[in-house]
Amino acid sequence: MRFWEKPFGKEKPKTICGEIHIINDRCKGCSFCIEYCPRDVLELSKDFNKKGYHPPVIAKPDLCTFCGLCEMICPDFAIFVTEKEEE
Repeated sequence: MRFWEKPFGKEKPKTICGEIHIINDRCKGCSFCIEYCPRDVLELSKDFNKKGYHPPVIAKPDLCTFCGLCEMICPDFAIFVTEKEEE
């Protein structure tokens, strides 16, 4: 065993896997989730929802770290993140 495999006797942290879910009809197009995303994963869509706003769309799903900041900052609870269990 190499000493850098287990620093301080603990395992390396695992990468979180998950999904971003957007409820388009609940969104009012404030774009807080787009502006505050640290990895620029979201962008405004060109389509309209039932309220007449442009909801966000996941543009770069590979860059997402599933931090949940978009979920915390959304005033309408229109976006949420779920974690997948590893197989």
